[in-house]
Amino acid sequence: MQRKTRSLLEELEAIGHNRDTKHVIENRAQHIITSAINLLEMINKHYDTEKAQILERKLINAIKSRDQSKFSRSIKKDD
Repeated sequence: MQRKTRSLLEELEAIGHNRDTKHVIENRAQHIITSAINLLEMINKHYDTEKAQILERKLINAIKSRDQSKFSRSIKKDD
């Protein structure tokens, strides 16, 4: 029983290593872009135009600088 389990686990691990990296990146990017679009629509719905533009800019800057706190600070200022 142990030998079959180990073989099965090895096969499952090998499947993970054989994934097409380009496909994984494309798939994740599609999900992230869709989520970002939904977030921007929500921001535009719940904030006035000026505040929504500021938050959109802060979101993009946070992504570029890889610093999540830039966007979080902007949201917390509104509280």
